[in-house]
Amino acid sequence: MANPKQVFRRNTEWWNHIERSLVTDLLINGKLKTTLERAKRIRSNAEKMITLAKKNTLSTRRQAAKFLRNIPSKNQNKDSLQYLFDVLGPKYATRNGGYTRIIKINNRAGDNAKMAIIKLV
Repeated sequence: MANPKQVFRRNTEWWNHIERSLVTDLLINGKLKTTLERAKRIRSNAEKMITLAKKNTLSTRRQAAKFLRNIPSKNQNKDSLQYLFDVLGPKYATRNGGYTRIIKINNRAGDNAKMAIIKLV
C-alpha cells in the first residue's frame, strides 16, 4: 500500500527536470498556470533564484546557471540567465523575500486537478 502522505508519485529525476523547466518559464514569462502542487513546489526554487540575482556575483551566476535551463527570452531577446540578473535582480533589489504569489483557480475540466497561477509580484 502506498504512503498516504506521499503527494508526488514520480521519481526524483523527473521532478528535478520539471522544477527546472517551470522555474525558468516563470522567471522569463512572469506568470505560469499549473497544478497547485507544482506551484507550491517551484515557489521556493524561484525565490532562491531571485535572491541569487540580487547578489549578482560570479559565484551566484554560476549557481543559477547550474539550475536554470538555457531558454531564449521572448521579451528582450536574452537568455534566461541574463534576463534574471539584468532585469529581475535590480527589480527586486529592495524587496526582502516574497517575490511570488500563488492564486488558486477553478479545477481542471478533464481530471478535476487543483489548478493555480503562480506569478512574480
